[in-house]
Amino acid sequence: GTFLTQVPLSLHGSVVKQRMQMYNSPYRGLWDCVQTVTRKEGLGAFYRSYSTQLTMNIPFQAVHFMIYELMQEQLNPHRHYHPGSHIVSGAAAGAISAAITTPLDVCKTLLNTQENVVLSSVNVSGQLSGMANTFRTVYRLGGLPAFFKGAQARIIYQMPSTAIAWSVYEFFKYFLTKQQMEHEAGPRSRK
Repeated sequence: GTFLTQVPLSLHGSVVKQRMQMYNSPYRGLWDCVQTVTRKEGLGAFYRSYSTQLTMNIPFQAVHFMIYELMQEQLNPHRHYHPGSHIVSGAAAGAISAAITTPLDVCKTLLNTQENVVLSSVNVSGQLSGMANTFRTVYRLGGLPAFFKGAQARIIYQMPSTAIAWSVYEFFKYFLTKQQMEHEAGPRSRK
């Protein structure tokens, strides 16, 4: 019980999700996966890709915001509330960010899953750890193209989520600004 509350849910959930998605996953369910991983590999298994996750999130978010702002500059230079421009800009920002950070996502997935079939194919015994080792292993598995496996799926996943996120953000920004302006104009118009 206390173990799950101490582990950051996104990191913990990512490890469990990826382990259960593996081909021929040996786990019967969520709790079986958590217990088996904890028993066989220890709590460190849930943090093995932590540095990769942080390293991936920083460039992803930086590129994401820059692309969104550049797209808005082109599509909506006056920065009015325009849902179409927010959707297109958000989708483009998500797609480009996802494409650029796919190599880090590939490494994170390998660290989280520790797929024995993959690791034994490049003569790695035991547990893979560290970003440098993971980068070398991915390169040995398939050269530069191996870093972009799943890029299309990652882009397709990110596009709608970032488009929706930016649309919702811009809607509430517009709505709250409008409410505030009406509230501020209200007392003045009564004087």
